[in-house]
Amino acid sequence: MPVDRLLVVCPDRPGIVAAVSTFLFERGANITDSAQHSTDPEEGTFFMRMEFTLPDEPTLAELDDAFRREVGGRFEMDWRFSSSETRQRLAILVSRHDHCLLDVLWRWRRGELPAEVVAVISNHPDLAETVRMFDVPFTHVPVDDGMGPAEARMLELIGGRVDVVVLARYMRILSGEFLTRLGVPVINIHHSFLPAFVGADPYRRALERGVKIIGATAHYVTEELDQGPIIEQDVQRVSHRHGLAALEQIGRDIERTVLARALAWHLDDRVAVHGNKTFVFD
Repeated sequence: MPVDRLLVVCPDRPGIVAAVSTFLFERGANITDSAQHSTDPEEGTFFMRMEFTLPDEPTLAELDDAFRREVGGRFEMDWRFSSSETRQRLAILVSRHDHCLLDVLWRWRRGELPAEVVAVISNHPDLAETVRMFDVPFTHVPVDDGMGPAEARMLELIGGRVDVVVLARYMRILSGEFLTRLGVPVINIHHSFLPAFVGADPYRRALERGVKIIGATAHYVTEELDQGPIIEQDVQRVSHRHGLAALEQIGRDIERTVLARALAWHLDDRVAVHGNKTFVFD
């Protein structure tokens, strides 16, 4: 039986859990999992994620409409319903580094990601044959004439056709206009432990500083470079014995796992964004 999900964000006040639970009970739902968090019981923000099973009726669209009338409006909620049967349409942007791209494609092919990869776009042609082995359309969109024409071409390819975009080491900055027109979440993997070492060549800079840990950060993309809400991070200890090549190899492993976790949580509706922070329900 498919599992349905409800993610809620609203001002905290008494009665929220009771109202949502009663609403679902009255429609024959069986709540199988529930998690909640409040930033402050007095004038804070309340977050909740529920999983439940439903009879054949009503549909999620009907449920959403009834929820708006009976619960959502009354509690000033932002909410979304989703189903475990729904496979979100995913596009991947990549440059020349293939480790994150291949990891996402491998997990997708094994059925570990509830998504349908519909496009891979790169500003270099290098990975075309690799991607086609996964039977996924690959398009080379060069940036020789600047990001303006490139972004216009990418919008032609994926605008209105995808639910989420992953930057699997796409080494170009996307404009705010592009992000707005795209209109879907964009997840980036940053090859350092933000906010340290923002920008290019972080492993060399980390080596020069003699750092003792290196890491990776997955975050939602905003117009401000590398400042979007953080979804997941991880680190590993290193020492003076690790040269640049070793740091980069360790970093690639961390990048793959951090991106995979962040993407899986997003696809499973476990991430609630509030301002420049996220709340992730495990």
